[in-house]
Amino acid sequence: MELHELLEQVKEGTMDIAEAEKQLKDLPYEELGFAKLDHHRSLRSGFGEVIYCAGKSMDHLVQIYRHFADREGNVLGTRATKEQYLAVRQEVPDIEYDELSRTLMLQRKRPELIGRIAVCTGGTSDIPVAEEAARTAEYFGSRVERIYDVGVAGIHRLLANTHQLREANCVIAAAGMEGALPGVVAGLVDKPVIAVPTSVGYGAHFQGLSPLLTMLNSCAEGIAVVNIDNGFGAGYMATQINRLAVQGSTAAGKTQDGRCGEAEAVR
Repeated sequence: MELHELLEQVKEGTMDIAEAEKQLKDLPYEELGFAKLDHHRSLRSGFGEVIYCAGKSMDHLVQIYRHFADREGNVLGTRATKEQYLAVRQEVPDIEYDELSRTLMLQRKRPELIGRIAVCTGGTSDIPVAEEAARTAEYFGSRVERIYDVGVAGIHRLLANTHQLREANCVIAAAGMEGALPGVVAGLVDKPVIAVPTSVGYGAHFQGLSPLLTMLNSCAEGIAVVNIDNGFGAGYMATQINRLAVQGSTAAGKTQDGRCGEAEAVR
């Protein structure tokens, strides 16, 4: 059903709002020939479409961003190069690029940042992956605290930041080498920990396989593991957890007269 027809039926009273909302969740995508842009993904999942930029032709990527811009929409791109950014900027001047995280962001409507996610790394070489996670979470509306270079080789650095970790609704821990950081963090906090193995390390590290196996085999409870270098996946999942925590805190903090109590004020 076309959107115009759907709206006409709602206007005429032949379709109620609940049914219209159900139909909107399954409306056709925008067909570009080489791509199908899903503008209604946020209606179904609460998050808009994200573009994986690596491997895309320059022309295709520019067209994708131009179509989102024409609809005054937000769109996040991951694994983008500076060359791709410069090409897109010619058509979409307000595009934003972060070279460290390789994110390409169009954000016409910026969300209010809520809750708190802590993003930590074992070392500074893990920061690019951690920044992909942090910027993804911020793009989707989460407040992020960065706690970098707190690996187990100097455990005192991590212990000095225990309070900040415990204040977060979710912790993302990115680490290469042997990948021990998430397990240690999970032993210190009562919140979910999302472990991100990075492809940082020497030969027997096997481009991230060693920390991946360490994290999967951790004896600490409360750890979920994403794929190697998948900062985006970690940021996305952490935002889902953070939203649920904020919603639960808000509901618990409501007083009988509708005002918010202490529980909501915390975050």
